[in-house]
Amino acid sequence: MNNNLLSKIIKSFFLIPFKIVFEKQNDVQNLLKKKSNSKKLLVSSLTPLLLLSVIVIVAGSCNKNIAKKETATGTDNKNKAVIVYPAPPDQARIQYLTKITSTVDLGRKQSFFSKYILGAERPKGIVKPYGIAIHKGKIFVCDNYGGGMEVVDLDKKAITFFQPRGKGQLRVPINCFVDEKGYLYVADAGRLEIVVFDERGNYVKSFGEKENFKPTDVFVRDNKIFVANAAKGKINVYSKDSVNKLLYVFPKAEYNADSYNSTLLGLPANITVGKGKVYAADFGFAMIKRYTLDGEYIDSIGSRGDRLGQFSKLKGIAVDSEANIYAVDASFANVQMFNDQGKILMTFGGHYEGPGGLIIPAKVMIDYDNLQYFQKYVDPAFDLKYLIFVTSQYGPDLINVYGRVEPKSGSPSIIIRE
Repeated sequence: MNNNLLSKIIKSFFLIPFKIVFEKQNDVQNLLKKKSNSKKLLVSSLTPLLLLSVIVIVAGSCNKNIAKKETATGTDNKNKAVIVYPAPPDQARIQYLTKITSTVDLGRKQSFFSKYILGAERPKGIVKPYGIAIHKGKIFVCDNYGGGMEVVDLDKKAITFFQPRGKGQLRVPINCFVDEKGYLYVADAGRLEIVVFDERGNYVKSFGEKENFKPTDVFVRDNKIFVANAAKGKINVYSKDSVNKLLYVFPKAEYNADSYNSTLLGLPANITVGKGKVYAADFGFAMIKRYTLDGEYIDSIGSRGDRLGQFSKLKGIAVDSEANIYAVDASFANVQMFNDQGKILMTFGGHYEGPGGLIIPAKVMIDYDNLQYFQKYVDPAFDLKYLIFVTSQYGPDLINVYGRVEPKSGSPSIIIRE
């Protein structure tokens, strides 16, 4: 059946009862005074609706092929290709699960009535993400386009634009962190401050230094706030209270053009805290630097180059509960995984050729608390241990969701990667 013709028929029948009721009010009022005529009016009003129901049923039978096509293209996860890293015959450790670019990816559907009355709902999406954070089913996205952030609500399957005004106005939000109370800390590289909002999105305060301060990342641990300061090549540590006093700064050594000091930070692009250490992605020296929580230098991982375990444009960094390190390289368009001893374990992502690939990736984040939202994408042969989020700044797949997986007992050890 021709879909355009079907649409015209449905529209004409849908409008008939409204036409009878509203076009000639005087005639309707006279008819209502007479019992016999009011019955005729009721019948004439109901008949088109009954015909509409029949047409919809017929239309459904005419469009069986369309429904099958939607299922075949991926609405049913069973029909999707399983993408895993590393490739066979090695045991899969990472599975690509899904991506979030717009509300379409969240499975948001508009009702027939809403679509007919209000028109087709335009999908809301993300433009150019950098840093992200997740808390209780909400993903906070620092979008470098538009002076604000997106909030992805996994429960409501919605994306809203967070653009505070007044004292909380954002300029270039580059990274963010959400603490256990739901407070949002935003490293704003345009405003040159850390801006804080409460769990309802209300502005609380902002802080930083008056000179030589450009925050590129923020991480809250216990009663301290760690801030990457790209303007000085330092990590500033503040108290987590109403004062936000600057407690100390590291590394202590100062840059000297004539000699290289391994403890230095050239340009800390991203930081994270875990397993009693501070990890810094040093974009300037193309190394991962590790320090104690008090700021004492421990060691470095990697070097500048194009081989496995080296970096070109080091950006995001994250650490799991076993002290494995995930490092994003924007040039290689991949994520490299190291163990606690600094040994390269594997890579995943790679230059975009389809789902699982990346385009100028920026941030990597590990999450253990929101597995339920992505469990449906996990291959039945695997157990999901935790989630790995990676942002791409361009392309069709902007927030890429991977899972750290392990094979279930009795499951095949080799999964075909397409």
